[in-house]
Amino acid sequence: MHIHVVKRGDTLSSIAAMHDALPAFVAADNGLTLSTPLVIGQALVVRTPKTLHTVRAGETLSSIARDYDLSVRTLLRRNFFLHGRELLREGDVLAIDYADEAPLGTLGVNAYAYPYIGGELLDSVLPYLTYLTPFTYGITPTGVLAPLDDARLLERAARYGAKSLMHLSTLTPEGNFSSENAALLLQNDRAQSALLAEILQTMAKKGYYGLDVDFEYVPPELREDYAAFVCRLREALNAEGKPVVAALAPKTSAQQRGLLYEAHDYALLSKAANAVFLMTYEWGYTYGEPQAIAPLPQVRAVLDYALSVTAGENIFLGAPLYAYDWPLPYESGRTRAETLSSQAAIMRARLVGAEIEFDETARSPCYHYFDKMRREHVVWFEDARSLRAKIALAAEKGLQGIGFWQAGRELAQAWPLLDALVTLETL
Repeated sequence: MHIHVVKRGDTLSSIAAMHDALPAFVAADNGLTLSTPLVIGQALVVRTPKTLHTVRAGETLSSIARDYDLSVRTLLRRNFFLHGRELLREGDVLAIDYADEAPLGTLGVNAYAYPYIGGELLDSVLPYLTYLTPFTYGITPTGVLAPLDDARLLERAARYGAKSLMHLSTLTPEGNFSSENAALLLQNDRAQSALLAEILQTMAKKGYYGLDVDFEYVPPELREDYAAFVCRLREALNAEGKPVVAALAPKTSAQQRGLLYEAHDYALLSKAANAVFLMTYEWGYTYGEPQAIAPLPQVRAVLDYALSVTAGENIFLGAPLYAYDWPLPYESGRTRAETLSSQAAIMRARLVGAEIEFDETARSPCYHYFDKMRREHVVWFEDARSLRAKIALAAEKGLQGIGFWQAGRELAQAWPLLDALVTLETL
């Protein structure tokens, strides 16, 4: 697998020829068509096929997979252009394997998804996942689960062999994490018991594999209460054969101050849960100063701290798929960045005629442009280079896996890249 950075004069055909690849595959693997203009500085995932198969009349994906001693999921991962579909046409060309792709290691792969994610996008992503986590089951002030329309996501995940994790949070219908709801629950043993019973019932009814607990902005004085609650969840769910994952705000020390961080005690929560998910993103955020969303030095610092209190095999590293577009100049308290997918950010660069730069320190791409009102903007996003750095870090440190926020923010090249770099853990 190669990551080719587009230079002036490059075309899909010339890039494919340079790497003994197929132009149609290069286009599909990067969310492009054969006629899509390229952007100077754009990173492209280019895979060199080793064995190709031309579909004959009567053949199916299942029969071809059997002929090559592969699973259907593996064949889907190696042919992103299928978008998870098993319907083939006579004459279709499939990649059976690729040259010069030695996996860095085996990782579990999780992705979060809202119930409204598009069907084709969801099906495109699922073959690459160990877990799918529908977002989210909130809780009311009395400790009752807020409903989630997750039936479609659970059905599709099961079809593709991905396990589903139930996501429990203190998110309100207004879209905010509630410190008040967390406090009411954590100080009420009866409410916890009722919630636990409802969680177990919901998981059994819907076939959830495990639980992801994501309480944010928990009052600092309830640090031990929160860890005890997660421990209580783990004991009850482990008895049913179900693991518990605790989502953690990105800290670099136990002394880190702030409402987001203080109750997330890495030492306590890594013991309370079976695994932890590091939310290593949002350095650049909606109302913050323009910067990379997940700069590699900061991501590494958080991971190093986590590794000082728990083993890598208990850690999922978070990775974003989204982008931010900030109008300039930045004014604290007033400037609000627009959120978009990284795929849309690349498309915007094409539309505005920008050239993409790459910050070698942050290991993140960005670009500047002027809008129709002649106001300057800066866009930070993710691409194959930034994600490769994070995936390589997870493999280097022997982590349990990596988790993407969130699958509905499209970045086509993330998935062929992942397939080329790691062996997917399957359960």
